[in-house]
Amino acid sequence: MPINSFENYPMSWKPSVDKTRKPIYQAIAGQLEQDIIKGVLLPGTKLPPQRELADYLDLNLSTISKAFKVCELRGLLSATVGSGTFVSYDALSNAYLLEDIKPSHLIEMGATLPDNDSYEPLLLQLKDMLQETDYEKWFSYGRPGESLWQKDAAVKLIRRGGFKTTVDHILFANGGQNAIAAILASLYQPGDRIGVDHHTYPGLKTVAAMLSVQLVPIKSENNEMSPTACCMSVENRERLAVIAKKYNQFIIEDATYHLHHEQPMPAVASYAPEQVIYIASLSKSIAPGLRLAYVAAPSRFKDPIAKALYNLNISVSPLLAELTARIIVSNQFESLVENHREQAILRNRIVNQCLKNYTCLGMETGIFRWLLLPEKITGAEFEILAAQQGVQVYAAERFVVGNSCPARAVRIAVCAPKTIRELEQGLIILKRLLNDYL
Repeated sequence: MPINSFENYPMSWKPSVDKTRKPIYQAIAGQLEQDIIKGVLLPGTKLPPQRELADYLDLNLSTISKAFKVCELRGLLSATVGSGTFVSYDALSNAYLLEDIKPSHLIEMGATLPDNDSYEPLLLQLKDMLQETDYEKWFSYGRPGESLWQKDAAVKLIRRGGFKTTVDHILFANGGQNAIAAILASLYQPGDRIGVDHHTYPGLKTVAAMLSVQLVPIKSENNEMSPTACCMSVENRERLAVIAKKYNQFIIEDATYHLHHEQPMPAVASYAPEQVIYIASLSKSIAPGLRLAYVAAPSRFKDPIAKALYNLNISVSPLLAELTARIIVSNQFESLVENHREQAILRNRIVNQCLKNYTCLGMETGIFRWLLLPEKITGAEFEILAAQQGVQVYAAERFVVGNSCPARAVRIAVCAPKTIRELEQGLIILKRLLNDYL
């Protein structure tokens, strides 16, 4: 038994661990996870110092340290030097943002989906491909040596997004999320750290947790690293590139929304092409169903990423790769992007009009906005209330990293509703809820 009595000693967590379970550190980690799930430990709770907990449980300090490390790698805890260890705000957040089945009773304004009224060029091109005499090749395995002209198409699309590269740097992935998974699997080891904003892409969070890679929130200037609909200035892109080169660090640049700008700014990769892995996915700018992304990888990273992509993909769909290349080379992708942009501008004007009395961050060409909430309600609470009233939005808690305090906000996907009328209905419901908290 410990020498000191803890009977009346204030501790935020007093676990009862079965010491017959071996190894004990895993039993402690399991107890902590269960207490988070049951609500015994709430997000943001500061845990007792490791030495104090070791004394309380009459265990070695190293056992507690190993248990905390396991939980930290799972994304349950976040440790800050000089401040202590906290239950992560996102420990229980549902980071998978697209439901398995679309809720029939909800107006979908959570997952970021482009409008679906602009796909006719894809349909016509696909019909032409399937009428060719050797159409069966689109349903076979793709061979890397046969995709050179498709890589030319990738270079063209990436150049349109603000980065000039060459075909010898191009790799194919089954979407941006797949590319991120391959990069982390090939270039990181368990316990490695990635600097991100306090609120970041949930797909990165899930992959990092799966591979035991830690996401470390970095304080940003003017929220410019944040996915809160801000656009990083050219000056800060240059500064980021200088830092990467100075410390020989690499950057993963996810260019999901680069094509949404009529005149895209230079990519970060433009200033440090040997330090930046550039991902040009097509889900938000052309069509999610294409399931294709182009990766422009610096020479030193290309082989390991290629091997990871092979093990994850085997190959991308020849049908979708060819369809995408034809859409790009024929310049039909420009009309697709422009139609999406026009639809986004129209819908954002409706958002601005309906929610004019509230702060709703975002650009006129963006497909989502961040709605800042009154102080009386959190994002998580508002998400639940909105769902009860028939609208699906996503709280900032889903995006927060580690022990960062989540913004009091929800994300609204303005292009997800099928029609303008559905968008308006959803906004009316959200406005009514907001008025209740004024």
